[in-house]
Amino acid sequence: MSERHVSVPGHASQLGVLVRFLHEFWSDAKVPQATAMTFELALEEAFMNVVMHGSPTDRVARVDVSLAIVDGELTLIIEDDGPPFDPLTLATPNISANLDERRVGGLGVFLMRKMMDNVRYQRLESRNQLQMIKRVGNADE
Repeated sequence: MSERHVSVPGHASQLGVLVRFLHEFWSDAKVPQATAMTFELALEEAFMNVVMHGSPTDRVARVDVSLAIVDGELTLIIEDDGPPFDPLTLATPNISANLDERRVGGLGVFLMRKMMDNVRYQRLESRNQLQMIKRVGNADE
């Protein structure tokens, strides 16, 4: 089992910190590059949603990120202390429509759901928790 955690303020400038955190985890856990890129895209999308929409203008959300590999499943958990928001309730975007006909928003969440084996949201006390799981095989293989 391999597990790591990091906590950052919900500022766009912290995205680089999170990407480095991911890269260190990938290196230590020997995660395949294609899987690593999938999780990097998912983390960027979820984190930037918190930055842009996840807290009132008078305060900055606190974002906690956890990564773990257990029995060949890689789990990414993103928690924030912003107002309740379940991104999984967003309508599925019409990806076959012309660009000028598409609604803004929802494409990142749509991609997360397509790339991962399981995506779940829950509200735990005063925190949003988004959990993404993907089967990657055993890290030792």
